[in-house]
Amino acid sequence: EQLAATKAGRSHLRRRGCYAVLRELHAWEKEPEVLDACLKLIQVLIGDEPEAGMENLLEVAIPEEVEKRLRELDREEEEEERRRKERREEPGTERGRGDVAARSPR
Repeated sequence: EQLAATKAGRSHLRRRGCYAVLRELHAWEKEPEVLDACLKLIQVLIGDEPEAGMENLLEVAIPEEVEKRLRELDREEEEEERRRKERREEPGTERGRGDVAARSPR
């Protein structure tokens, strides 16, 4: 995350082919937290570079109302992830049962 915060860091990641690795990871990864982090980093890497003076994303001033909305979205995302985990751990669900039927292709 920190490496992608600066223009130099993002350039380094692009030169090293990080996007291709992330794209492949995203294609087979099953864990929602990893998928979310992967998507966010991909968006940073493929997005347009910020305008002059905003190259370090950690130093960009975010308007209070935007920051509040982003925090709300984060909370909603965390809550959705918690519900997904609970569903996966419930007895009788595919991951919760651990039987052959849960592992066979559909």
